[in-house]
Amino acid sequence: MSAAAAMFEERAEPGQWLSLALAVLVHVALALVLVFGVRWQNRPPESVSVELWEAPLAAPPPPAVEPKPAPAVEPPPPPAPKPEPRNEKPEIAEKAPPPKPKPVAKPEPVAEPKAKPRVTEAEKQLKEAAAREQANLVLDRERQQIAEQLKREAAQASAAASARALEGWIAKIRGKIKGNLLLPEGIKGNPEAIFDVVQLPTGEVLSVKLRRSSGDPRYDQAVERAILKSSPLPGADRPEQFRRELELKFRPLDPV
Repeated sequence: MSAAAAMFEERAEPGQWLSLALAVLVHVALALVLVFGVRWQNRPPESVSVELWEAPLAAPPPPAVEPKPAPAVEPPPPPAPKPEPRNEKPEIAEKAPPPKPKPVAKPEPVAEPKAKPRVTEAEKQLKEAAAREQANLVLDRERQQIAEQLKREAAQASAAASARALEGWIAKIRGKIKGNLLLPEGIKGNPEAIFDVVQLPTGEVLSVKLRRSSGDPRYDQAVERAILKSSPLPGADRPEQFRRELELKFRPLDPV
């Protein structure tokens, strides 16, 4: 044994080889973890139990044993990198503007039918009576209108008859006066003279008044004398046709 070895043996401390062996084991375990960690990333690391013991002080240390080198383990090839997805932006086609929505016609609200009130029998009878009364009023009004129309027509007919009767009576009076008229000579044309005559119911003439002259005083005087000479004048056919005041017209060329 050399002097250096003797010096080393003298300085060696108890448990030095054991510590060295433990250190080598720890490095080997760390290398294995680094090599296989890529493949078994999700696998939890195995726990390493180390038992520490101390040799007795009196026993000499065992000879140094060189540790056999661990077989070199080639690391697995790294996985091929995945191709990055290409973000190909699609060409944005020009879109036509969306059509404007047509205005929706709002439906007209439908009026809910009102509930008809119930009509009692008494109300029904009252309505029927009112309808009958209204119909009777309409009939009475129509009857009254018809009666008034008939009355007017009768009055018109009576007036027309009275007018015809009056004309006939006056024609009789004028005829009598014409019979007593003496026309003067030299009368030109056919002038008209109008007289107002007042008489009694018996036909006696009370007064004669010239209203409008014919323009020939001789003719006017001749007519007045004929009226007075014709008293009493002819009476009316019916007493209700009598007129106290008469308007008499004369023309020399009129027929008698």
